[in-house]
Amino acid sequence: MTSRLQNTLRASRLFTTAIGATAFAVFVAGPSHADEAAAPAAGDASTLRVCAAEKELPYSASDKSGFENKIAEALADAMGRKPVFVWSEKPAIYAVRDQLDKKLCDVVVGVDTGDERVLTSRAYYRAPYVFVQRKDSPLDIKTWDSPDLAKAAPIGFVRGSPAEVMITKHDLYNDSINYVSSLTNFKDKRNSYTRIPPDRMVAEVADKTAGAAAAFAPEVARYVKGNPDLKMTVIPDDNVRSDGEPVPHHFDQSFAVRKDDKTLLSAIDAALPKAKEKIEAILKEEGIPYVAPAPRT
Repeated sequence: MTSRLQNTLRASRLFTTAIGATAFAVFVAGPSHADEAAAPAAGDASTLRVCAAEKELPYSASDKSGFENKIAEALADAMGRKPVFVWSEKPAIYAVRDQLDKKLCDVVVGVDTGDERVLTSRAYYRAPYVFVQRKDSPLDIKTWDSPDLAKAAPIGFVRGSPAEVMITKHDLYNDSINYVSSLTNFKDKRNSYTRIPPDRMVAEVADKTAGAAAAFAPEVARYVKGNPDLKMTVIPDDNVRSDGEPVPHHFDQSFAVRKDDKTLLSAIDAALPKAKEKIEAILKEEGIPYVAPAPRT
């Protein structure tokens, strides 16, 4: 809900798609609402109030089919609490500002570890960027330095993401930017949050409209797994810009709480070992390549 959150901001979630969390404050949407008639009060130790987007698959959906909805349920179970989702019509990039900080809910799933806006739990997995290709593609693309990358144009990517930085570095931007703009039907990004539908990006690799895509694995894994003609390759986390500055491609993911909610954070950290097996099973079922989180310092 959230490597969208900081991967651009938070990075994600921008490096990835959240680059406009502050710039796009003009976005208008309805209020948050809980999935029960009477939402529990803040501080109710029998429940876990989870901030969640109503329509942001594969992360979250009001029918609880998002993999981060399932991860929240696994955490709540390990804590001995009942999960209560507080739904918002807004994208998850607004969850901290418009839900968590306003105390409408108490925890956000999938925030980059160390996000300065919040307190973050121990990481429960490390989310990588991946290349998406057809299995029958003759192109051998495993890193940004792969010679075949230049033959894949157009390449799908999210603007503002690590992929855009590397595509620009390798002089492939002009070959793909018009195609990338078409993925949002050339929607004007000014004063609005524009998300490339991950299922569309994946589908257009499958039908050969694009030669490849470079994307955040949690966003596309479900759709790659669902298509037997496709494969994902984890991009190594050793990339640098033209000036030598690192360009992170792997992001530790945590649960986030308000900065003054240390008690809840401690309870989450205590429950994570109990939830670990279920969380990893959810990630496996989703098709997300598992990368162990960096050791906590």
